[in-house]
Amino acid sequence: MATLFEPIQLRGLTIPNRVWMSPMCTYSAESGGRAGMPTDFHLAHYGSRAAGGTGLVMIEATGIRSDGRITPWDLGLWSDEQTPEFRRLAQAITSAGAVPAIQLAHAGRKASVDRPWRGGAPLTEGADGWPTVGPSAIAFPGYPTPTALDREGIADLVESFAAATHRALEAGFEVVEIHAAHGYLLHSFLSPLSNQRGDEYGGTLENRARLVLDVVDTVRAIWPANLPVFLRISTTDWITEDPSDGRRGWTVEDSIQLARWASGRGVDLIDGSSAGIEPAAIPHTRDYQTALTARVRSEAQVTVGAVGRITDARWAEELVATGQTDAVFLGRALLRDASWPNNAAALLGAPPRFIEQYDYAL
Repeated sequence: MATLFEPIQLRGLTIPNRVWMSPMCTYSAESGGRAGMPTDFHLAHYGSRAAGGTGLVMIEATGIRSDGRITPWDLGLWSDEQTPEFRRLAQAITSAGAVPAIQLAHAGRKASVDRPWRGGAPLTEGADGWPTVGPSAIAFPGYPTPTALDREGIADLVESFAAATHRALEAGFEVVEIHAAHGYLLHSFLSPLSNQRGDEYGGTLENRARLVLDVVDTVRAIWPANLPVFLRISTTDWITEDPSDGRRGWTVEDSIQLARWASGRGVDLIDGSSAGIEPAAIPHTRDYQTALTARVRSEAQVTVGAVGRITDARWAEELVATGQTDAVFLGRALLRDASWPNNAAALLGAPPRFIEQYDYAL
């Protein structure tokens, strides 16, 4: 059978195949008194991908606090009142045969913006927006300057991750992912382009990684020992290591070291994306991102998931079969075709995984 459709075990959890849904924001949550809660759209969106044969379905970036959302229409788990609605979502995924997973996030200095199909511009406090925070008072280009978090603010942030993790577990999710990529809050602590602190959370690589690892420790202590914790990182900022102006971004070498540290603290899989800290020139090659994740896997000796421009079933199979990654996260491919995994299985000679309501007729 194709390696892509072999099960994988992480701790005590068996995931039926290596084709997983990448967390992609849809900016369609409830608003007002039900802010952050999933809607019928989310049930259909995620349930259909689970029914299409996806092995693991990752819920989009879910704010650990209301001010940690990218937009006012993002999902959130900052209140116990939100938990039952997420339980419905986890149950819908499970009932279709996939593993329910959720990504917990804080958008940091890139929070408080409009929906992308309405331009994605920063929102003012008088127009549903809110003040943003970051490691330092350094703005993302074109955005307002954030307030630098003090130690009390950092402690509150870690506690918010803890509370959201408890809620995710209560809702029935079997995998939790910590979002430390794409220029959002945890990534902005990692990158020297956005973190110019002079305390124990800035300066050296170890200091800049401190908050991420504190969150890892906190989440791992809450999440059951038989269930996996994932960490999504940007493997590079795509900012040249030796630019003429002397600036240096987060590099793949930094990611390799972070992966070693995180694995040693109980992270079970590194979800390797890239970029987002500020606009950068990104290569247009097919393996622009998967090759970096493969380096992290090889040099840090960790389990990884690859993401980025993976649309061809044969190439996805090659990535897994040749040991470049342990699983593939699909984004736009699954938006275009909810049954991509079952169609890929048929192409590669593996049995598709139809839900029972379909299987008897097919």
